Amino acid sequence: MAIPEEVISEIKYKNDIEQVISQYSVLKRRGKNLVGLCPFHSEKTPSFTVYPENGSFYCFGCGVGGDVITFTGLIENLDYIESIKLLAERSNIQLPQDGYDNTFQKVKNTVYDINRESAKFFHSYLMSDAGKWALDYYQSRGLSLKTIKHFGLGAAPDSWDALINHLKGKGFSISDMVTANVVGVSQGGSYYDRFRKRAMFPIINIRGNIVGFSGRAMPGDDKQGGKYVNTSDTPVYKKSENLFGINFAKNFCSEQIILVEGNMDVISLHQAGFENVVAPLGTAFTSEQANLIARYTKEIVLMLDADAAGQKAIKRAEEILRNTGLTVRVVSIPNGKDPDEFIKTQGPERFKALLEGAVSNMDYKLLMAAKGLDLTNEDGRLKYLNIAAEIIATTDDVMARDIYIGRLCEKYGVSRTALTAKVDELRKKNIREVKKAEINAVIHPKFSKDDLNPEKRNSPKGTAAEETVISLLLQHPDFYDIVSEKLTPDKMVTGLNRRIYELICETLNGGGMLDISVFAQKLLPAEVGYLVTLQNADKGGNVPKTVLNDCIKVILEENERLSRQNPAEASNEDWAAQLQSIIDKKK
Repeated sequence: MAIPEEVISEIKYKNDIEQVISQYSVLKRRGKNLVGLCPFHSEKTPSFTVYPENGSFYCFGCGVGGDVITFTGLIENLDYIESIKLLAERSNIQLPQDGYDNTFQKVKNTVYDINRESAKFFHSYLMSDAGKWALDYYQSRGLSLKTIKHFGLGAAPDSWDALINHLKGKGFSISDMVTANVVGVSQGGSYYDRFRKRAMFPIINIRGNIVGFSGRAMPGDDKQGGKYVNTSDTPVYKKSENLFGINFAKNFCSEQIILVEGNMDVISLHQAGFENVVAPLGTAFTSEQANLIARYTKEIVLMLDADAAGQKAIKRAEEILRNTGLTVRVVSIPNGKDPDEFIKTQGPERFKALLEGAVSNMDYKLLMAAKGLDLTNEDGRLKYLNIAAEIIATTDDVMARDIYIGRLCEKYGVSRTALTAKVDELRKKNIREVKKAEINAVIHPKFSKDDLNPEKRNSPKGTAAEETVISLLLQHPDFYDIVSEKLTPDKMVTGLNRRIYELICETLNGGGMLDISVFAQKLLPAEVGYLVTLQNADKGGNVPKTVLNDCIKVILEENERLSRQNPAEASNEDWAAQLQSIIDKKK
C-alpha cells in the first residue's frame, strides 16, 4: 500500500466519521460517544457506537468495527482502495497513481466491461430483424422506443454461444465471462450463454454501472426454465444490496420513493412520469436495500401486489423499515391489479390520486385486520378489536395510540377505558418480551470474541493479558520500547493476537502510526471490530505501565505453561529442559 500516511490522515480528517455515519444511521450522544441503530443488521435496541475521539466505530450486536474508511467500504460494498478513492474524491484529495496492488479492482473493471458490452449486444439484437419477437413483446406491454432505449432493454437470442462468440471477438476470456456470470459451465465442462431467448433488463447500480441482468422468458414459453433468470452474485453485484431503477430514482426521490414488485412496474410507471420508483431484484426486500433507500428519501410508499405473496412482502418490508427513520405508507391497488396494469388501464391521473390516498402503515394494518371478519356481529367485532389492540400496542408514539384508540371506540361503540387498558396490557407484555430478548442476546450473543479467537479457551488469563497489552499499545505507542524488549510475537498464546501484535511490531519498527487503517487492509472486518473494542477499552487505569508489565509476565508464564502441556511432542532435550525449569521454580 503506497498511499502515504499523511494522505490517509487527511482523508479521515476531511471525512469526519460522525458526519459520514450520520448519513446512514440516526446517532444520539451518550457521554463522549454516539450510539445508534446498526446499519449492517436489523435491531431494535441501539448497539452501534461511534467513538469521535479516535475516529472509530463498533457494533456490539454484529461485531463489525473500524474507521471511516472501513465503514465506507462496508456500507458501499467497496474494497479498501475503492473506499479510499471514494472518500478522496468527496473531499477533493489527489491520490498517488501507483504503488498498490489493484488486482481485484482489475477483475471488477473487467466484469463491468463485459456487462457493458453484453448490454450493447442484447440491445443491438433487440433492434435487429432477428429480435423483432422481443421488440413486439415490449411494445405489447405498452413501452415506447424511447423508454426501451432509456432503460437499455435488450433481448438474448435463442442460441447457446452467440454472446460467447461476440465477447471473444471483443478480446474477453471465457473465464472472465464466467466470473461475470453471463456464461455458465455445464457438468461436462462445456460453456454456454446463461441468457437464451429472453427479454433482457440491465441492472444498473447507483453509480450508473451495469452490474448484472434480469432475463424474462416469453409468455407461454415453458422450455426456458423459470420466468426470470437473474445474474448471481459476482465481484460487482450482490442482489440483496441493489434495486432496479435506483440509478434513475435517486434523482427524483428526495421527498418520497415508491417500492413496487417487478421490473415492468418500474418501467411503466417511469414512462408515465413517476420516476421515483424502484423494485427488489428477484429477492425478498432486504435491510441493505432499506438502508440504500433511506440515504435518498424521507418517505417510502409500499405498492406491492395485492395477492397473498404481496401482503406477506408488505409485512416483511414494514418490519425491515421500522428502524430506518423513514415514514412508511401503503397503497392498496383496487381489484388486485399490479402497478403496471393499473397505470395502463386507468392512466396517470388516477394513479396519482391513488398515490395521494396512500395510508399510513398503521392504517393499512388495521384495514387488513378486518378482512375475513364479519363486523356486523359482536363476535366479529370483538375479534377485530383484539387484533387492532395488538397492532396499536406496537407503536411507541403515545399520541398515535390515543388517536387510533379514539377512532376505534367511536366507530365500534366500545369503552375508551377498556380499549386503552387492553393496549397498555399488550404494551407491557411486548416490553417484557423485548427485555427478555435483550438479556438473552447478552447471555448468548450473536457475535462472540470466543468465536473469533477460539484459542482463548485454552488460556483465558493469557488471552486477557494479550488484549490488555494490545489495548495499551494502541493507546500508548510509546510503550512499545518496554514491550519489545520483553515480549516477542512468538510468545503470544493465541494466533489472532499474535497476528495483531506482529502487525503492531511491523508498523512501529517501520516508523508508522498505529491507525486502524493499517489493520483494515490485513484483517477481516470482525477482527478489525475486535481491535476497535481494544482501542477504546480502559484497561490500564491510573497505572498503565504497571499493568503492562504484569500482563507481559502473565503472557510469558502462560506460554510456558501451554508448551509443557504437550510433552509427548517435545524432544528429549526439550522435555529435560522443561522438567529442570519446573524443579528450579520449586526451589
